Amino acid sequence: MDIATLENNLKAGKLNNIYLLYGEERFLLDNCVKKINKLFGEVINGINYIQIDNNNVADIIADIETPAFGYPQKLIIAKDTGLFQKAKRGKTGTETKKQKEDNKFENKLATYIDENIDMIKDSVILVFIENEVEKNDLYKEIEKVGCVCNFERQKPIDLAKRIKAICNAYKVNIDNSTLNYFIEVCGTSLQDLINEIRKQIEYVGENGTITKQTIDLLAIKQFESIIFDLTDSLGKRNISEALQVLKNLIYAKEPIQKIFITLYNHFKKIYITKIAIREKLNIAESLNLKPNQTFLTTKYTMQSKYFKEEELRKILQEFIDLDYKVKSGAMDINIGLESILCRYCS
Repeated sequence: MDIATLENNLKAGKLNNIYLLYGEERFLLDNCVKKINKLFGEVINGINYIQIDNNNVADIIADIETPAFGYPQKLIIAKDTGLFQKAKRGKTGTETKKQKEDNKFENKLATYIDENIDMIKDSVILVFIENEVEKNDLYKEIEKVGCVCNFERQKPIDLAKRIKAICNAYKVNIDNSTLNYFIEVCGTSLQDLINEIRKQIEYVGENGTITKQTIDLLAIKQFESIIFDLTDSLGKRNISEALQVLKNLIYAKEPIQKIFITLYNHFKKIYITKIAIREKLNIAESLNLKPNQTFLTTKYTMQSKYFKEEELRKILQEFIDLDYKVKSGAMDINIGLESILCRYCS
């Protein structure tokens, strides 16, 4: 089941008896869990509401079978149980007795659900919440009798729809190009975007208009977006602006090593983009971008126009040389980074 279908079902008051919810988009996942809780109704911890984790997961079958005492159903939230991970192995590559028992339990639970699904439907709402999953027997059983939903990072087009809906609800205007700029600047975390759009809405007020200027004024830019700004300044040979961006990052207490590594990887991606364009290859595939990152192909393509291939090779080599000099104690990393930027702009 996709996210939209799950959200629509919950909005319509439809509850499944077994859920497996997992993935990176925690804001939407947590919202769906809240809706499940709300639809379920009043909960009394230990009576009709049970919380399960990796420490007490072995009790889950007993918890399913224990009556809710005065309530028609029981809500069981099983979070980060480890039941959907790859088989655990010891340092020698073989399973210990304890590990074998852990790995068998997921199969035991899958069999139990299969054999007792009618009883579960009558008395239990069971919700598994995980970061990532393997499609083991338990996964397949839940997929067969319940609802499995992968909360992947949202694509920019989906993020834009959600942010646009929030703006419309508060009668605030934002055009599509500004909306795309907002996502480029603030990243693809829905929670971060909602936090940032609330500031914009408060600032412009009802019937106001969010612009690129208000975004630049109020938004907290994502680290990657600032790196794009720095590279833009370099491409335009604006050394004072490039150095100011670098100093702002350091002032914001971003670790200098993180800045160094990110800059190296950024120029490497620009170099790959340059080659992909020359060889007529798919840029998103060449950069190994995730589905929610494909909008970056346009940004990398634009920035690749600032540089020649030999310039990019030289910059990358200078980063590698600087790394060696820093590790050997021959150069300070801050001075080295500024020197690379100055040499390029000169």
